[in-house]
Amino acid sequence: STHRRREVREFNKSHLNYAAADTKQWEQSAAYYLDKSKAVEAFVKNSGLGCAMPYLHNGQMHDYVPDFLVHLKAEPASYLILETKGYDPLEEVKRAAAERWVTTVNADGTYGKWRYAVAKKVSDVPGLLQ
Repeated sequence: STHRRREVREFNKSHLNYAAADTKQWEQSAAYYLDKSKAVEAFVKNSGLGCAMPYLHNGQMHDYVPDFLVHLKAEPASYLILETKGYDPLEEVKRAAAERWVTTVNADGTYGKWRYAVAKKVSDVPGLLQ
C-alpha cells in the first residue's frame, strides 16, 4: 500500500478532539506539548484546512502546508505557525514563504499577531511557545 498509517491521539485544547499525525513520533509528541502547555489557548493540526503558503520552486508554484496552527494565551491575540521538521532540502524556500505570509498578515493587523517557528527537535517545542 502507498498510504502511510496515520497515528491518532485525543487532545483537549483543539476544537478537533483528535489529531491525525503524518509521522509516528514527531507530530504526536509536538501535539502533546501543545496540548499540555499553559501558553497555548488552542491548536489544530493543519490538515485539510486550506491554510497553505504559496512558493515558487524550479519555476513551478507549490503550496507549503505547515504542521500546526496555535492560538497562544496572550493579549493582543497571538498565533504561532509551527513546523516540526528534520532535514528538508526546501526548508529555506518554505521558511521564506511562511515569513512573507506572516509579514503580510501582521501588516494588515486584523488577525492578531502571528509568528512562524520550526522545531528541529520535539524538545524545542516548549521553548518556541514562550
